[in-house]
Amino acid sequence: MTEIVSLPRRLWIYQRERFPLAKVIPLLAAFSAAGLSIAAIDGDKAGFPWGAFSLGLALATLIFFQLRVCDEVKDLEDDRTYRPERPIPRGLIRLNVLVGLGLITALFTIALVVWWNLELLWLLALVWLWLAAMTYEFAVPEWLKARAAIYLLSHMLIMPLIALLITGLIWLEHGSPSAALLVFLALTFVNGCLLEIGRKLLAPEQERRGVDSYSKLWGSNVGGAVWLSGVLSALVLQIILGAMTETLLITMAYAVPGAAVCTYVGWSYRSAPNKMTAGWIEGLSGFWVLLTYAGLALTLTLAVNKAA
Repeated sequence: MTEIVSLPRRLWIYQRERFPLAKVIPLLAAFSAAGLSIAAIDGDKAGFPWGAFSLGLALATLIFFQLRVCDEVKDLEDDRTYRPERPIPRGLIRLNVLVGLGLITALFTIALVVWWNLELLWLLALVWLWLAAMTYEFAVPEWLKARAAIYLLSHMLIMPLIALLITGLIWLEHGSPSAALLVFLALTFVNGCLLEIGRKLLAPEQERRGVDSYSKLWGSNVGGAVWLSGVLSALVLQIILGAMTETLLITMAYAVPGAAVCTYVGWSYRSAPNKMTAGWIEGLSGFWVLLTYAGLALTLTLAVNKAA
């Protein structure tokens, strides 16, 4: 029986383990800022859209928490069997408490969307419909789990849907997403895949019975190669965005060195898949995605200010 009685304390421990705000908030802030900067350029906005950014970050945080809650529902039986140290199986917090919090955040999400622009509701509905389908594995759980690539791609499609909602805070005012914004949506999809693969490329001694990883399913050589292809794809998309937004040189100044570091780490993991190189892959996945979005946000903000 757990010694921790206070619900706020238990929730604090839960977020530290399963939804670490210290890591989540910076990444979502960069993600929101990058997309909204593109939308601001397309909409001829003067300066960085601080109001939309504040709301976009709030919406992104709420929705990603809802994603976490749905994952807890989806993975409950596997966690009880193979990952008993996680918060719910070990009794730190009950699933119905998290589901209740998820429903409360959903109400807040609706309120924020309606307050800003009623038309955003259909974009929010798309996100939640896809999230519901993911939670129930599109009604074909066994078929999907047997096909790791399709599983990954189908689940990561929620990333551009979330980006479409966040950037819709601006682009809905002038009609439809621009070509540059569509490229950004593709980048969010690639980055989502890269993050997911990166956290599931393990050393042989880290593999666990009943717990799938891409290193177990594909092998470290193929898994590392797929991760590297994600880095290359993200680099190409950033270069395209740089060309489209007239920020190519500064985009390449941070993106190319970042991709070079990722390439070194990826090849190191493929050559010697151990705890150290697996840790590098996981850590660098988050850093690369943060660099991608933060770099885009800064360079595009410069472009917006220059246009103003």
